Amino acid sequence: MHAKTDSEVTSLAPSSPTRSPRRPVYYVQSPSRDSHDGEKTTTSFHSTPVLSPMGSPPHSHSSVGRHSRESSSSRFSGSLKPGSRKISPNDASSRGAHRKGHKQWKECDVIEEEGLLEDEERDKGLPRRCYFLAFVLGFFILFSMFSLILWGASRPQKPKVTMKSITFEQFKIQAGSDATGVATDMISMNSTVKMIYRNTGTFFGVHVTSTPLDLSFSQIPIASGTMKKFYQSRKSQRSVSVTVMGNKVPLYGSGASLSSSTGTTTLPVSLKLNFIVHSRAYILGKLVKPKFYKKIECDITFDPSKLNVPISLKNSCTYD
Repeated sequence: MHAKTDSEVTSLAPSSPTRSPRRPVYYVQSPSRDSHDGEKTTTSFHSTPVLSPMGSPPHSHSSVGRHSRESSSSRFSGSLKPGSRKISPNDASSRGAHRKGHKQWKECDVIEEEGLLEDEERDKGLPRRCYFLAFVLGFFILFSMFSLILWGASRPQKPKVTMKSITFEQFKIQAGSDATGVATDMISMNSTVKMIYRNTGTFFGVHVTSTPLDLSFSQIPIASGTMKKFYQSRKSQRSVSVTVMGNKVPLYGSGASLSSSTGTTTLPVSLKLNFIVHSRAYILGKLVKPKFYKKIECDITFDPSKLNVPISLKNSCTYD
């Protein structure tokens, strides 16, 4: 048989003054998803009335309605976006664990990256310190070598001292007594020693001093003199005069042969002059200071007939 639809039943049913009770109407909610839009999912509900057939038992209506609601709710829940789904506790815990693990991995990556950066900085810092130390050490070595070269080059350029002459202005012997009252012959003399000092250095000047010039008779110092300090520039020379004198120096027994009634000796007197000349050069400020020593000894013979006459020392001196 052909089953009549609800619309046909409604149209064929005779109109009666008494209105029959309205049948329950069920709506089926079907979500419509826009398949072309990947970002948003719009849920639209289409309400379709479903009429309960005539003569259907009451439980059938409830079952149909319940089935319709369940199907619509399941369809509605299935049509939602994954992000808008209701997350179950298990899913939340797993996602939290995943995030926690991901965060821990991030922290490990950060720590590892910081360690690499520290290693790189350490690797970069070590060569810099090494370069600095190498530069300082190299500079010190080069400077030391340069200073050593200058010192070695200055050593052969020794100053030269040439003794010229000695002039006796006074040479007197007289009787007297020493500080303790012992009677003895005593000598007083006055002389001038002349010399030439020459600096042979080509790139440095020198500061010159000397020990006292001692004039002795029979190993007894009878006169002494001091040379004044001076500075001599490179490749230059000067004449130096030093006064050597003594006043009432006791001779004790050594002066017996020199004494006379006139107070002056009539015999030649052998004397010895000795002293040391110190020369110091300053190169590169005071960093390189070569020193030069010249020991001079002269054998002098005093002739009473040549008083106030210069006595040549050209061949009478030794230089060490």
